[in-house]
Amino acid sequence: MKDLAGRTAVVTGGGTGMGRELVRQLVAEGCNVAMCDVSAAAMAETKRLCELDRLAQGLRITIHQADVSDETQVQRFRDAVAAQQDTDRIHLLFNNAGIGGGGSLFTSGRDEWDKTFSVCWGGVYYNTRAFLPMLQRADAGHIINTSSINGFWASVGPHVPHTAYCAAKFAVKGFTEALIADLRVNAPHIKCSVVMPGHIGTSIVTNSLKILGDSDSEALSPAALSQARARIAATGLDVSSISDADIEKLVAKRARRFLEEAPMTAAAAATIILDGVKAGQWRILVGDDAHIIDERVRQAPERAYDLDFFESFAADVGWRLGR
Repeated sequence: MKDLAGRTAVVTGGGTGMGRELVRQLVAEGCNVAMCDVSAAAMAETKRLCELDRLAQGLRITIHQADVSDETQVQRFRDAVAAQQDTDRIHLLFNNAGIGGGGSLFTSGRDEWDKTFSVCWGGVYYNTRAFLPMLQRADAGHIINTSSINGFWASVGPHVPHTAYCAAKFAVKGFTEALIADLRVNAPHIKCSVVMPGHIGTSIVTNSLKILGDSDSEALSPAALSQARARIAATGLDVSSISDADIEKLVAKRARRFLEEAPMTAAAAATIILDGVKAGQWRILVGDDAHIIDERVRQAPERAYDLDFFESFAADVGWRLGR
C-alpha cells in the first residue's frame, strides 16, 4: 500500500501526540480519517490543524469519543465510523492509543494497573476484533499496532517499576507477530506491523494522569495526586513532607521535560511509521534510542536488567533516570 490517497484510515488516540501527527500526515496523503480519543476537545484541535494545513478538501475527517479499554464503546466507534464515513470497509487501522501508569504491583492500586493494561493492550485487541470485517472487505488492508521499546525491554530505570505498561506492550508485540501467520492463512490481503518507539515527545505523562484520575482538568484530581505521589516515592524521594501543590509542580516539570527534551518529535515519529507501512515493514523501530537498545538487548539479554546496562545505555542516548 505505497499510495494512501483515497484510502480510509482509523486512528485511535488521535487527539494528541503521535496519533494527532498520524492523522495530519494521513490527511496530507489524501486519506479519509476517522479518529477516536477520550477527549473531544483534543480531537477537535487535531481536525482544526488538518483544515489549517489546507489539504483536507473533499476528505472525510470524523471524530469519535471513545475509551478503547471498553469493548462496547469500541463497537459503537466502529458503527459510527461506518455511518459517518459512509463505507463498509477501511484500509488502515492504527491502534495507537496508550497511557502510562500501574507501575508497581505493590504501590499501584488494582484499578490503575488494570486501566493501564486495558487501554494499552485491550484497546489493540478490541479494535482489531471490531474493525477486522471492514478490513476484510477492502482490496488491501494494514493493521498497525503501537507497542514500545518496553515491548522487548521492560525498563525505564532499574529502580522505577513499570509493570502494567511493559506487560501490555509485550502483549501487543506478541499479538502482532502472531497475526502475521493468522493473516497469511485467513486474510492474505491484510498486513500488520508492530511499532516500537523510544522516547518520543508527547503528552503521555499529562494525559495518563488525567485518565487515571478520571478528570479532564489540568489540575490533578485527588486520585491522580495520590498516584503521582506514589510514583515519585518509588524513585526514592521522600514525599512525606511535600505538599500537594509541590507534587503538582513536580509532575508538571516531569511532563514538560518528557515532551520538550525528547530526542524525537511526534511528527517525526509519525513520518517513520507511515514510511514503514508503505515499505511493508512488519517491525518498525522509531528513534535512534530504539535501534540502540534493540541491538544491545539482543546482544546481551541476560544483562538487560543490570544496573550498569541501563546506566551505559542511558548515558549513550541522553536519557535521564526514569525519564
